[in-house]
This record gives sequence, C-alpha cells and structure tokens, in this order.
Amino acid sequence: MLGSLAGIADYGAFVLAIVVFLAIPGPGNLALVTSTGKGGMRGGLAATLGVIAGDQLLMWAAVAGVAAVLTTSPVLFEAVQWAGAAYLAWLGAKMLLAKPGDAPILNMRAGQYFRQAMLITLLNPKAIVFYMAFFPLFVDPVQHQGLLTFGVMAVTIAALTFLYGLGATLLTYFLAERLRARPWVKSLLEKTAGALLIGFGAKLALSR
Repeated sequence: MLGSLAGIADYGAFVLAIVVFLAIPGPGNLALVTSTGKGGMRGGLAATLGVIAGDQLLMWAAVAGVAAVLTTSPVLFEAVQWAGAAYLAWLGAKMLLAKPGDAPILNMRAGQYFRQAMLITLLNPKAIVFYMAFFPLFVDPVQHQGLLTFGVMAVTIAALTFLYGLGATLLTYFLAERLRARPWVKSLLEKTAGALLIGFGAKLALSR
C-alpha cells in the first residue's frame, strides 16, 4: 500500500534490492568493520551515520541530475574517480604500514569515524551513477508524486542502512572482544583491510 501511494512501483522489490546492495562487499562495509574494530560500538555507529549521510547526499544529487553532468563530462568524471581512488589507496597504505603502538588509522573520536565513512561513500563516483540508474526502475510513471516518491525512497534507504550498519557493528564488536587477546590476529585483519582498500581504489581508478 505504501509503495502504491508513494508512487513506487514495487516497494517490496525496492526494499529487497537495497538489502542486496548493502550486503555487497565494498568500501562502505569495510569502513563499518574497521571503525568498529578501532572504536567499538561508538565508532561503528558513527561510521554507519557517515555512510547514511554520504548516501543521502549522493542520492539527492542524482535526483537533481548531477549524475548526468558527470557522465557527459569525461574530464570531471575522471577527476572525481581519481580523487576517490587516491583517498581509498591512502587509507589502505596507512593501514598496511602501521606498526604496533602507532596511533590508530581512524581517530578514536566518533566525529572522525563519521567524516571518514562519509568521505569514502562520497568519493565513489559510481554510486551516484547507480542511483541515477536505480531509481527509474521503481518509479511508477502514473502514480509518481515527485519529491514525495523520492522522499519515501530516501527514508527507506536510510532506515535499512542504519539497521544493516547496526547489525554489522554488533557482529564485529562481538568478534573483536574475543580477538582482543590475540594481537597478531588484529594486526593481520588490519593489514588485510588495508590491502582491500588499496584494491578498491585501484579498481575504481582502472574502471572506465
């Protein structure tokens, strides 16, 4: 009923698609796991809010047509693409080169987790293109209600992302408590996360 009233063609399918999208491994998921490992529940929840903020900015930018500008301007798109790749690679390199006793890659203050997670989300130019291509699939051209339709979509995405982030944070925190007594495991996981970040950055830079 909600989907029909809001101008969403199939609300159930829309929700399922978002859940699948959230579960796909990527920089956002890595930011949640790393933030929880470094800052506990507070860090993980702050990172979750950062991902939500980044997603909302990208979504409304897509609605406003910014994606069209990026896709029709190769120079601008490539500049954003390289900026995102460089940021991910920079974070990954810091994690790989970190030594025992070094300051955390992500600051222990929740504000730092929020900003870094938001930046990781914003500096993924493919996300805005995804939103531009994703929304039309679920918009009912007959019952579409403009901003109300996109507003319901935005709230749904934010709510699902929060629930997913909360679950990922709880799971990571539960496991982290049991690994705390094994420093070598923590170091290995951090190096792996760093390598994955560099990999995400390289994939982003090389994809055209």
